[in-house]
Amino acid sequence: MTRPFKINRFPSRAAALLPALLPLLLVSACKDEGPPAPPPVPPEVLATVAEEPGTDREDLARAVDALFTRDDIGETRALIVMHAGEVAAERYGGEYGPETKFLGWSMSKTVTGVLMGMMVADGRLRLDDSPPIPSWQRAGDPRGEITLRQLLQMRSGLRHQEKAEPVYTSDEVRMMFLDGRDDMAAWAEAQPLEHEPGREFDYSTASATILSDIGARVLAPEGSADKRQAAMDDFLHARLGVPLGMKSLTAEYDRAGTMVGGSMIWATAPDWARFGEFLRHGGSVKGAQIVPRGWIDFMKSESPRAPDYGATLWLNRDSGTDREMLFPESGPESLFAAIGHLGQYVLVSPSQKLTVVRLGKTDEEDRAALVDALAEIVALYP
Repeated sequence: MTRPFKINRFPSRAAALLPALLPLLLVSACKDEGPPAPPPVPPEVLATVAEEPGTDREDLARAVDALFTRDDIGETRALIVMHAGEVAAERYGGEYGPETKFLGWSMSKTVTGVLMGMMVADGRLRLDDSPPIPSWQRAGDPRGEITLRQLLQMRSGLRHQEKAEPVYTSDEVRMMFLDGRDDMAAWAEAQPLEHEPGREFDYSTASATILSDIGARVLAPEGSADKRQAAMDDFLHARLGVPLGMKSLTAEYDRAGTMVGGSMIWATAPDWARFGEFLRHGGSVKGAQIVPRGWIDFMKSESPRAPDYGATLWLNRDSGTDREMLFPESGPESLFAAIGHLGQYVLVSPSQKLTVVRLGKTDEEDRAALVDALAEIVALYP
């Protein structure tokens, strides 16, 4: 005879407690399981990150990979992360590599700003004097009140309208590609005052071109176009390129022999990283002071008219406007950056011993997503 299947029952007291205990048991089981682990990092992605990058290696590899694989931040062509003077991550996209020269666009302004500091240190220029531009020195010309400091801080007061619409009316486009292209500095210097010098912040590629012209006038007074170009190019390489080891550093010049110092300086990704490290170390390389430390301090000090801008450098500060170039809500206040058109970045965070270089092509509508992705890399370091 088959024995009946016997069901074991809870004692009556335990059965009464079961409804109350069940939620606690379920919560405990969830806690034990935790969130799902992220997928493993592919070996080829992990290989782009150093063995000891100064943070979690896999986290950094994922953050770097996102810059190359996300479809909402444009095209990343090169990325270098430097930590404590060592390469923590390095990766290139497509056919680009460590020998590729990348156009800095407006990161060129920061290079020009450093060159101005060298000339001030040499005693050839004075920060609060009117620069040697003959057309401004005529009696009664109000532009004679503009100082070198104001040009560097983008508050010259000149009528320079950046990013105007339609694009062919924008002053940087007119100066570089249309009616000003043969003598860009003359075109920029000829513009009238729109504001009293020093009163308003107006980001301006034309102002950086004027700085380049000032440099050429100091180095080659009354020189021909060829002499101006040769003098500026020699100075650029002897005083910056060679000491920093930036062998790829290349500047373009217009027909008047003026360096296009607001937008047309090229370098490889490793050389842009060298430039960032130079800034991180306060203008020194291996203990040799290439430009006075005080000049770099000036470059990264707030402009009186723009808390997020110094002197040819962007600062990680709230602008007080809808202009958000960096990430003041999440990054250190001491972080600063050279930033160029289409998403070129040299980010420098001295407190984190960090330099991040990103080069590529990102349209304006995707810029915020790119900044967030860069902020994620910076946030990985203490």
